[in-house]
Amino acid sequence: MTFGYSTNAFVKFSLLDSIDRIAVLGFAGVEIMADRPHLYPPDYEGEKLAEVEAALSRHGLKVTNLNSFTLFAVGDTYLPSWIEADPGRRRIRADHTVACLRIAKQLGCTNISVPPGGPLEAGMPRPEALRLFHQGLDEVIPEAEALGVKILVEPEPNLLIERTGEFLPFIREIRSAAVGINFDIGHFFCAGEDPAAAFETLFEWVGHVHIEDIGADRVHNHLIAGLGAIDFPSVFNTMKRLDYRGDISLELYPYVDRPEEAGRRSRDVLLPLMEAAGLV
Repeated sequence: MTFGYSTNAFVKFSLLDSIDRIAVLGFAGVEIMADRPHLYPPDYEGEKLAEVEAALSRHGLKVTNLNSFTLFAVGDTYLPSWIEADPGRRRIRADHTVACLRIAKQLGCTNISVPPGGPLEAGMPRPEALRLFHQGLDEVIPEAEALGVKILVEPEPNLLIERTGEFLPFIREIRSAAVGINFDIGHFFCAGEDPAAAFETLFEWVGHVHIEDIGADRVHNHLIAGLGAIDFPSVFNTMKRLDYRGDISLELYPYVDRPEEAGRRSRDVLLPLMEAAGLV
């Protein structure tokens, strides 16, 4: 298992600078934000992508995940989404996903994370939104299968899929091993669940894990590890018992003004707990 840090906390720095800083912090891996100001696919062709590969190689960093969730380059955190009524908007999301799959393959990364549909549009019935989400995934799954890169859906508060009970019927309708879950520990805590129990239920589909702390109020606000109420030992012990062999990426995007301090403090809290559980 590799413990990485997401570049989405470093949006005030270039991608190459972010990689350098994450390496200095002592992380063995890096999750790369596949969006501006970092690795937005149309901006990275040929020489620029080779520079990223060289930086990763120089530091011996593994790409733990290509975070393909946001689309600030042409929209915002959630939009364009998989479930908008406008087919042109859905096409942007699908095309972005295919481009991310191809870059992940080139960087030696085995997975990308994508949003769980998106926010429901006013007046759109949930069954119709789910139909559109499945339709969009059906368009990109062949590319994922051909490349051997997984598409990991990330349940998130206030989006189409938030909880275990919503993810299970969704994933059971997909007949491809190329789709799984990016298990964000904090998101399940926000949804009122025990992350350890949710992880056990969803384990067969887990391809990557996001980690951050969340306050006791369960409000969706990513915190430095140790400042919230998540029982990390319980989660880590469950992961070890189930023999989880994927990677974990620290995601602290609210700390753009002090990403290194946030990363260092979180690593100091989490790494001993991971070691105690036998994960690293």
